[in-house]
Amino acid sequence: MSAPEVSILLPARNAEATLDACLRSVARQTEPRWECILVDDGSSDGTRAVGGRFAARDGRFRLVSTPHRGLVDALNTGLGHCRGRLTARMDADDVMHRARLGAQLRALDDAPDLAAVGCHVRLFPRARLSDGLRTYEGWLRAIDSPGRVRAEAFVECPVVHPTLMARTEVLRATGYRDAGWPEDYDLVLRLLGLGHQIGVVPRRLLSWRDGPRRLWRVGEAYRLERIAACKAAFLAASFLAGTDRYVLWGHGPTAKTLRAALAVHGKQPSHVVEVHPRRIGQTIRGARVISVDDLAAHPRAPVVAAVAGERPRREIRDALLAFGLHETRDFVCAA
Repeated sequence: MSAPEVSILLPARNAEATLDACLRSVARQTEPRWECILVDDGSSDGTRAVGGRFAARDGRFRLVSTPHRGLVDALNTGLGHCRGRLTARMDADDVMHRARLGAQLRALDDAPDLAAVGCHVRLFPRARLSDGLRTYEGWLRAIDSPGRVRAEAFVECPVVHPTLMARTEVLRATGYRDAGWPEDYDLVLRLLGLGHQIGVVPRRLLSWRDGPRRLWRVGEAYRLERIAACKAAFLAASFLAGTDRYVLWGHGPTAKTLRAALAVHGKQPSHVVEVHPRRIGQTIRGARVISVDDLAAHPRAPVVAAVAGERPRREIRDALLAFGLHETRDFVCAA
């Protein structure tokens, strides 16, 4: 069999209940030049049998069985089997739109400067989606360009991992690692830190299943403090690499958590921007509290704006731009 254009990297563990629908969505792709590398990570249910049925019917499905060693090992093992010049991630409980592979392949061929592209998602089942997940889905939908991916990178992971299609040589050079925080966020931030551009096909080409077994709900690496540690490590190594001082806009729980995580790397705020008039002029752990007007009159950089809500982030972003500061060079927004 000749090398395909796209290799689909699909790790699975105890995914018998959802894997059939997932693989059927792969089989019906309008772009036929693919292979699907299904890595069974030591499942104890019928995952391997489901994968074997598809492989028997269609030689483009390839089943790789390993002892249970975890997601990162399964991803790296599968990546070693990928023969396509592009590698598309997929999860065993999700469903891809029939146009997904073709649309993302064209996007990468049309933009040689892009290392990878994601796409938009539709979370399901809709009936029990929380307001928070609906808000998150909307935030993702507003990310539609490499510039927006980079600008939003420290808010949350700006590209949903099972939507990612990357140039295989780039993905192999980066690889997956277990750093104690989410491997998908770690990958995206490493790619951006290396100077790679990540685009987005602004179409909902993946149905992203929510449920009690999703890693973001049960995985130790997905706890909020581990995600904050991830953001802080990459901020310290990139945006704040040239200084140990920064201006922190915000003093709520989000800002306090990120401040503590950055302190581990020797990064401390010189000033804290606050809107509460009683706090202005005080000091918080050695950082002088200043007003927004003070920052406008005497712009300082770098600024880390750390607030939880999209609306206040947008207001802060607009204010900093009006002060003449440049996003990703002079300031970043985080959450």
